[in-house]
Amino acid sequence: MEQKRQSERVYKDVEFLTSIRPYRNYLNVGSLNKTADYIHQTFREFSDEAYFQEFSVGGNRYKNVICSINTHLEERIVIGAHYDVAGDTSGADDNASGVAGLLELLRLLHNKKTNYRIDFAAYTLEEPPFFGTKKMGSFIHAESLYRTKAKIKVMICLEMIGYFSDEEGSQQFPLPFMKLLYPETGNFIGVVGNIFQRSITKKIRDLMRKGSDIPVYSINAPTIIPGVDFSDHRNFWHFGYNAVMITDTAFYRNPNYHRKTDTIGTLDFEKMYSVIQGLKYAVLNL
Repeated sequence: MEQKRQSERVYKDVEFLTSIRPYRNYLNVGSLNKTADYIHQTFREFSDEAYFQEFSVGGNRYKNVICSINTHLEERIVIGAHYDVAGDTSGADDNASGVAGLLELLRLLHNKKTNYRIDFAAYTLEEPPFFGTKKMGSFIHAESLYRTKAKIKVMICLEMIGYFSDEEGSQQFPLPFMKLLYPETGNFIGVVGNIFQRSITKKIRDLMRKGSDIPVYSINAPTIIPGVDFSDHRNFWHFGYNAVMITDTAFYRNPNYHRKTDTIGTLDFEKMYSVIQGLKYAVLNL
């Protein structure tokens, strides 16, 4: 009963985010601000401190939303997700699912004793035309942490965690040989790390497996493979931090990627909540 109530809470977050019009893209600053305010409301309720990190791009003001728990601890885990969308899409999986996961993790962890300070960050301007530039909200945040010499255990990026399929052949891969290593049925969650950070990637994978009933697989791969650095974790790699992406593998599975069909009705909230439970366990036991 409790998990059903919590899953409904996550559904309501996705429902709100996907209902915002105009769509949450970089052209509609008012919609992005409405989204930021919604996130900030939950951040303020469940954290030690919550604030907007504002920056200017192209004459507009944009906002990251950041909060922290257990701020008396020095070393920290950063959990992040982007709240903007690509074009005129409601962005249910990309990335309302990640934002809803971020909010729920805060609710679940805010009163827990953790080994690290936990920073929760909701980023803007992850999508084109700013992807891969220093104007990404996550670049702004990672750079600010680097400048203040923040001690970071790992950054965990929540990038599309809500789309699953039990159909054989629903999972695609960038390289054919990967079919020998991973399932061809898209009913698992992935932990993606770079080739220099195998230890932390596998540690988070193993902990997520212990903390949930969803299959969890990991990969450490070079960024020449499309998708490996396709989210906000890339900017933490840039500054030398450990970082992983938690993902349903995006366009390798979800046919609605960056399309108008990326709607709330395509998400599996039961499996999505299992991902959140796995992440909760991982964060508590790192």
